[in-house]
Amino acid sequence: MNKNIYTPDLAVIKKVCDEAKGIKTFTLEFQKPDIKESFDYRPGQFVELTIFGVGEAPISITSSPVNKGYLELSVAAVGKVTQALHLKKEGEVVGLRGPYGNGFPLNEVKGKNTLFVGGGIGLAPLRSLINQIFAQRGDFAKISILYGARNPDLLCFMNDLER
Repeated sequence: MNKNIYTPDLAVIKKVCDEAKGIKTFTLEFQKPDIKESFDYRPGQFVELTIFGVGEAPISITSSPVNKGYLELSVAAVGKVTQALHLKKEGEVVGLRGPYGNGFPLNEVKGKNTLFVGGGIGLAPLRSLINQIFAQRGDFAKISILYGARNPDLLCFMNDLER
């Protein structure tokens, strides 16, 4: 990442996926190859997303750290920054700072049964952790996910949950 922690690094939107009503997942790739290869994070961490000329917002990283070279952010259009992000197209540039936060204590649940409870876009911060656990499936006992939403239009990540 940028040596000045207050200056965002540039990232290109590689893919935009409609998850549910008003919720999209953005696949981002850093423009600088060295940042693209070295960016590391833990499940549960977040980035500060910059939409230039609009503002900045904290957004949970929803991809797994196992997937190097890109990251995914799943976002509901609820404020000026997230609404502006929803208008962005593939190939456009945003800014990223981070990662921030401590992440989830993955080592503390190894060998144990895990239960994930989320609703609507609230599953987004857990998605990174769930995918990380599935990538290391042999290290964990039973995995259960309890997920719901106010209505079916707000259910996210259904393709992920089906596997």
